[in-house]
Amino acid sequence: MSDYRTGRLSAAGLPLCIEPEGDADLGRLCDWLRARADWVQEQLATHGALLFRGFPVHDAAAFERLARAVDDELQNEYLGTSPRSGLTDYVFTASELPPFFPIPQHCEMSFIAHPPRRVFFCCLLAPGADMGETPLVDFRAVWRDLDPAVRARFERGGVRIVRNYAGPGGGSRFDLWQLKRWDEMFLTADKQVVEAKCREEGFEVQWTANDGLRLISTQPVWRDHPRTGERVWHNHTQVFHLSAAPGEYRRIAALRPTLRNRALALVARVMVAAQRRLRAADAQAMHCTYRDSSEIPDADMEHLRDIIWRHLVVTPWRRGDVVAIDNHSVAHGRLPYSGPRQIAVAWA
Repeated sequence: MSDYRTGRLSAAGLPLCIEPEGDADLGRLCDWLRARADWVQEQLATHGALLFRGFPVHDAAAFERLARAVDDELQNEYLGTSPRSGLTDYVFTASELPPFFPIPQHCEMSFIAHPPRRVFFCCLLAPGADMGETPLVDFRAVWRDLDPAVRARFERGGVRIVRNYAGPGGGSRFDLWQLKRWDEMFLTADKQVVEAKCREEGFEVQWTANDGLRLISTQPVWRDHPRTGERVWHNHTQVFHLSAAPGEYRRIAALRPTLRNRALALVARVMVAAQRRLRAADAQAMHCTYRDSSEIPDADMEHLRDIIWRHLVVTPWRRGDVVAIDNHSVAHGRLPYSGPRQIAVAWA
C-alpha cells in the first residue's frame, strides 16, 4: 500500500478510507484499483464501504471514471422513489427531495428482484458543518443485534410493500408524501411496458382511480450476502413504514437538538397521525405490513430504528469524496441540511 494509505474512520471499520501518499492523480488511482480488483472486492466485502478522499473528483465525469474502476458495469435503470436528474448517462443527482427531509437508512432498491451490488456517492459540493451527511450502517450488524423475538416476528411475517403513484399529469405538489408519477419512474406512459417490467421485478400491479398505479411487492426481510454468506437485514421497511418520518425526526432532534429539528419532529408526528386517520393502509403513498397484510407493530419498528441508529456511522462530506458501498451489506441515508449541497450517485 505504498502508493496510498488506508485507515478506518470509525470503530466499526466503516468505511475504509483510501488517501494518496503523494501523487493524487485520478488516472493513476483508477489503474491501481483495476490492477488490484480482487483486493478491492475483498475490502468491500469486509468493511462494507470504501471512501476515496483527497483525489481530484470534482465533476460527474471524473466520478463516473472512478466508479468504473471499482465496477465497470454501471446501470441507469432506477425503480426507487427519490426524484433524480441525470448528470451523465450513468451518474445522477442523489436525491432532489427537499433538504429538510431525512432519508432513512436503506440498501439501494432492496425491493426489486436483483438490487444493485454496488452504490457510489460523490460530493461535488460539500454542505455546511454538521449537515447533509450520508450516514452508513452495516446491516449485517443490525440483523445480529435485533431482539430475537422481534427478529422472529419479521422472519415469520415477511414484508408487504405498498406504493401509490399518480398518473401522467396527476398528483398534487401540496402532498408531502406523494411519490413521483409512475411515468416518471418507468420513463414511459405505456401501461403494457410498465406491467411487463413489474412482472420482471415481482410487483403486483393495480391500476387505481385517475390513472394511478399501486405497486404491491412481498419479500423476506433478509438476504444472505453472496460472497460471505452472512445474513443481512435487507428490505425497505424502515423507509416505507408510515412511522418512518416521526421516528427519524425524533432521533435527528436528539442528535442535533436545534429548534428546527424539534419542530420538524413534532410536525411529522402530527401529520402521520392525521394520515393514519384519513387513509387506509393500502391508500398511503408508501406503507408496509407483514405479508398477510397485518400491521407491523410500531414498537417493533421503533426497536429496529434503535438498532439501526446504534450502528450509524456519520462522516462529514468533503468536496471530491467518493464512497463505494457494498449494497449487499451496507445501508446509506441522508441527514437534513440547509444551504447548497450536491451529491451525485451511480450504481452497478
